Amino acid sequence: MSNISLDYIIDEVVKRIKSQMLIEVEASGRHIHLSDEHLQILFGSGYTLTKVKDLSQPGQYACKERVTITGPKGAIKNVIVLGPTRKETQVEVSLTDALSLGIKIPVRESGHIENTPGLIVSTERGSITLNKGLIVAKRHIHITPEDAEKFGVKDKENVKVEVLGERPLIFEDTVIRVSPNFRTYMHIDYDEANACGFAKGTMCRIIKWFF
Repeated sequence: MSNISLDYIIDEVVKRIKSQMLIEVEASGRHIHLSDEHLQILFGSGYTLTKVKDLSQPGQYACKERVTITGPKGAIKNVIVLGPTRKETQVEVSLTDALSLGIKIPVRESGHIENTPGLIVSTERGSITLNKGLIVAKRHIHITPEDAEKFGVKDKENVKVEVLGERPLIFEDTVIRVSPNFRTYMHIDYDEANACGFAKGTMCRIIKWFF
């Protein structure tokens, strides 16, 4: 057998093992999901979001629109808006951003915004003062039912995950989110991405379950 053939076989075996055992990681920067009401206030009556590119999760997309978020200590400009609009406005930032804003922000799953702080969101056209909706997103894995069965995990389960970045790191308390509407990816924020040496194409593996 030639070396070329052997190398090809090895590469194909490695790819297959990775596809069966590993999950791709994505890093999410600070962003905002707007309600229809708040979209109109910030950008004008009748305004609709301008899609720039699709995201990994079906139906989710990055928009051209940007906002400024302001807390007691400072402001962060050019925060990207993600579409489509939601029932309630939600702002997702990192713990480092929380220091810049001067706000103590809880770590929460997306959509769990009761008893969370608010802040000012503004554009050149208008501004709103949120009384809730500011969170640091809990790290999580979006996963299809088929992949959940393959990995032996269930919706809302918390697991340990080893992220195989340039600086491999084990993240505990990672929540599993199962839906047929998802594509299988792990999501971390930029603080976590920097800690593990994340780069595009970084993979992870579930290594231990919490009981």
